[in-house]
Amino acid sequence: MNTLQINRLRMDGSPELAELPPRERIMVAARDLFYRYGLHPVGVDAIAETALTNKMTLYRHFKSKDDLIVAYIKRLADEGDEVWERIISENSGNPEKCLDAWVDYVEDVLTNKLERGCAIANAAVELDAEHPARAVIEAYKSRKRANLVKLFKSARYREPELLADEVFLLFEGARINIQCGKKGPASRLVRMLRNLLAAAPRLPASKVRRSPTIA
Repeated sequence: MNTLQINRLRMDGSPELAELPPRERIMVAARDLFYRYGLHPVGVDAIAETALTNKMTLYRHFKSKDDLIVAYIKRLADEGDEVWERIISENSGNPEKCLDAWVDYVEDVLTNKLERGCAIANAAVELDAEHPARAVIEAYKSRKRANLVKLFKSARYREPELLADEVFLLFEGARINIQCGKKGPASRLVRMLRNLLAAAPRLPASKVRRSPTIA
C-alpha cells in the first residue's frame, strides 16, 4: 500500500477520527484497510499512519497484528449479533415480522454501494486454519445458522434445519457473488428468499403446543 492510497483513506475517513481514543482510531483504520485491501496486504505501518498514530502506540493496545485481526473479527461478529438481537426485539413475539425484517436487512446489505462481500468470510479465506480468529469466525457463523433455525421453528416450518441451511447458503453465496458484479445472481436473492419462505411447508398451528423462543 502506497502513501497516496493511505492519504486518500485519511481524507475519506470521518472528520472526527482525530477525536477518538487511540485504540478506537486503530480499530477504525484497520477495519477500513482490511475490508478494502485484505488482511495480508495491509501492514501495521499503514494502519498506524491511517489511524493518526504510530506503531509503538498500536503495539501498546495490540500485542501483534494477529491480535488486531482477532479484535477486528470480534467487532464484526458483535455487530452481526446486535443486528439479529435488534430484529428480534423490535418484532418480539411475531415470527412473521421477524422474517420480513430479516429479509429487508438482507436487501439493505446487498444493495449497499460499499458492499464487497462479507468481511468475515473475506477474512476467513486469508487465515490459516490455526489462526485464533478462525474460532471466532466459526462460532459466529454457527450462531447465525442456529438463530435461523430458532426463527424457523417459531414460524412453524416443517423442516427448520434444512430451511436454515438453504437460506444460510443462499445469503453467504450471494455476498461472495456480489464481488463479481452487482447485476449477477445476487441481485435476485431477495426474491428467491421470499419465494422459498413462502413455499416451504409449515406445521398447522394446532400441532405446535407452544411457540419456541426466538431470542
